[in-house]
Amino acid sequence: MLQTGGFMEGGEVRGLLHPFLLLLIFERPGHGYELIERLERMGVGGVEPAQVYRVLRALERERLVVSTWVPSASGPARRRYELTSEGRTRLEAWMARLARLGHIVESCLSRWRKAVPATAPAPDRVTVRP
Repeated sequence: MLQTGGFMEGGEVRGLLHPFLLLLIFERPGHGYELIERLERMGVGGVEPAQVYRVLRALERERLVVSTWVPSASGPARRRYELTSEGRTRLEAWMARLARLGHIVESCLSRWRKAVPATAPAPDRVTVRP
């Protein structure tokens, strides 16, 4: 079912957490909660922390990321995730796939804009009448 509350929610985002997290870790290694905050700033909010940690563990099992325990001055040590060379290769493959998907989505949106008269409500405001 399509969610309408935000850009990427629920099932739509689950399959994309892998490339999103790989990208964030490529940009700057970080720990779990920091990565969750960065996902939110990227527009991917409302992701369950448990789901993020499951994906991080899967990425580590696949040797796409490595983690180390880093002491914290303000609390317990935190697991810090870094990208491996295999992770960078997989990230590059994901980015190529997402670029193709972006092209398809843009094509769909372009067709929508042409098909809907300029006076029609925006797509997120379309109401279904019985």
